[in-house]
Amino acid sequence: MIVRQFLQWQRTASAAERADATSALARCYLHSDLSADDRAAVEGALIMALDDPSPLVRSALAQALAFSEDSPPVVILALAADQSEVATAEACLILIENTEAVIAPSSFSRLVERHGHLGAIREALLARDDLPVSARQALVAKLSELLAHFVVSRAWLEEDRARRVAKEACEKATVTLAAVSAEDEIPPLIRHLRESGQLTAGLVLRALLSGNVEMFEQALANLSGLSLARVSALVHDKSGGGLRALYDRAGLPASTYAAFSEALAAMREGGFVGDFGAATRLRRRMVERVLTRCADEATLDIEPLLTLLRRFATEAAREEARTFCQDLAADDWIEPDAPMRAAA
Repeated sequence: MIVRQFLQWQRTASAAERADATSALARCYLHSDLSADDRAAVEGALIMALDDPSPLVRSALAQALAFSEDSPPVVILALAADQSEVATAEACLILIENTEAVIAPSSFSRLVERHGHLGAIREALLARDDLPVSARQALVAKLSELLAHFVVSRAWLEEDRARRVAKEACEKATVTLAAVSAEDEIPPLIRHLRESGQLTAGLVLRALLSGNVEMFEQALANLSGLSLARVSALVHDKSGGGLRALYDRAGLPASTYAAFSEALAAMREGGFVGDFGAATRLRRRMVERVLTRCADEATLDIEPLLTLLRRFATEAAREEARTFCQDLAADDWIEPDAPMRAAA
């Protein structure tokens, strides 16, 4: 009777609901005291679940049955031959959660590429101390993509806006990752960003306007093919004579050169040394200075840059206000009725 109701109900249930119910039915098969007829009926329902069009359902079935000797052999064999996220996600999760296991950087990259869309895999990977920063960034990018798709599918935001918001959040997180990473991890991160098409002029400019000079120089070194020492010398040259040649050799858009040039001029005047916060979030005064300088340009092709800089300016102002209010609340907090008591 229960199996009949289950089969009728699943015709209209969502994939997530079917996955939960299938997992419960599998646990019932393994742990409940069923009659022979009921056991045969439940086994039949589990076999039918192998044909469910959603991998979510088949993954739930695999997770419920994978470690029991009492699981139906026909179901286990079918699951083992299923697509990779059903057949291997559980084994990968066990590997990742084993802190004693030594995983090569290339293996981390494959795990992220194949299973990074699964929440349990992402959580386990991020918990590992040996996860390379390039793999962490890839997880951030994958999560941003998933969130954008989710928001669009729910019609909460238009697709273009959702993807822009997700992209900006990913770039902000990337600059933060670079700021907190060891020096020898930056070149692999930059290579990963370039290979994945994320090393854009917008990201490089965000890094510079955040005071992350190391990420900026590493990006130019990678894009130009020059040594890091040579790039650093050109960037720090007060005359700025070789900057344009370096910029052109890196293949960055000519329309954005004015922003980079003005940002570097501001940093030369104020000094290149900054605190941690300055290397992870946009500097408001610098962004506003660059925006003012670029707004004076008469060329039409600079409008996309101005749009980007205006968004940077808004973000920097909001970050500054948020930090100010948090500090104010932490340092000068008083009870709401304190003024009234003082007046009395």
